[in-house]
Amino acid sequence: MGLFNFMTKEIAMDLGTANTVIIHNDKVVVDEPSIVAIDRQTNKVLAVGKRAMMMHGKTHENIKTIRPLRDGVIADFMVAEYMMREMIKMINTRKPLFPPSLKMVISIPSGITEVEERAVRDSAEQAGAKEVRLIHEPMAAAIGIGLDVLEPSGNMIIDIGGGTSEIAVIALGGIVSNKSIRIAGDDFNADIEEYMRKAHNLSIGERTAEGIKMNVGSAMVDIENPPQEYAVHGRHLLSGIPREIMVSHAEIAQALDKTISKIEAAILNALENTPPELSADILRTGIYMAGGGSLLRALDKRIEQKTKLKVHVAEDPLRAVARGAGIALKNFDKFPFLIK
Repeated sequence: MGLFNFMTKEIAMDLGTANTVIIHNDKVVVDEPSIVAIDRQTNKVLAVGKRAMMMHGKTHENIKTIRPLRDGVIADFMVAEYMMREMIKMINTRKPLFPPSLKMVISIPSGITEVEERAVRDSAEQAGAKEVRLIHEPMAAAIGIGLDVLEPSGNMIIDIGGGTSEIAVIALGGIVSNKSIRIAGDDFNADIEEYMRKAHNLSIGERTAEGIKMNVGSAMVDIENPPQEYAVHGRHLLSGIPREIMVSHAEIAQALDKTISKIEAAILNALENTPPELSADILRTGIYMAGGGSLLRALDKRIEQKTKLKVHVAEDPLRAVARGAGIALKNFDKFPFLIK
């Protein structure tokens, strides 16, 4: 190994609205919420990732928590840069004698604008990257699932993250048709917050909504092995007193119905714009799902009913994009779809 290789650290990053995952040496070395806690008076960063998430919704007036990404793109450049820098530091707890040169592959939404793409690249470079390649999330997800994206056969990928849902048909190392919508897991949480407010007069925060989604969230009312009712704690809007309310999966399925319908419409739109020969491939192979949103109970079954196609959920959907970016990192100069 030459000195240059020794001094180069290669990392792949899934920079998500909800979570950031970093791959180094084929291993997931960082998996943290994409959030930063800042002291309002000094502008000093107090915490990043899990520690900042523990503060979220519980801060006093001198501390604020910031999610630097919104709808899959960078909304706060300075905070995003700091978050990336701190998460890269998490890879090695020991401080190196000489800071390594960073070579990075970062996933981005397929519907990103040139300005938004530039913001990702600039943030990475400010965080210490010397070489940066970008990869569209559906392509990274397909690679992470284990599909051969260079083959002349069509595959449909649905990647439902925190800020965006990416729907794409991939063949011959390119995205043939795609639909990128800014409707995803964060919208599920917002739907749940609104439902609890309207149906139960209960005010809850984002973390509580996430807990409801994980424990009793469902895309359908009629499901096999439904979960038990879940105890939700919040502030009653009429009395102002803390209350406990039990909620069922059926209630949450109704609360999420409108948002899921929008995702279904985008899937149908992508299918309608797929060339006939590739449609035949998709009929044979089905649809592949990745991203945290794909873990919602019965979402795969609901999409199967809507499209009449078999739906396969990735083995590790939360990390499929990051793993795909990691494989792309090994093919830094070979994969034609990596954006320089």
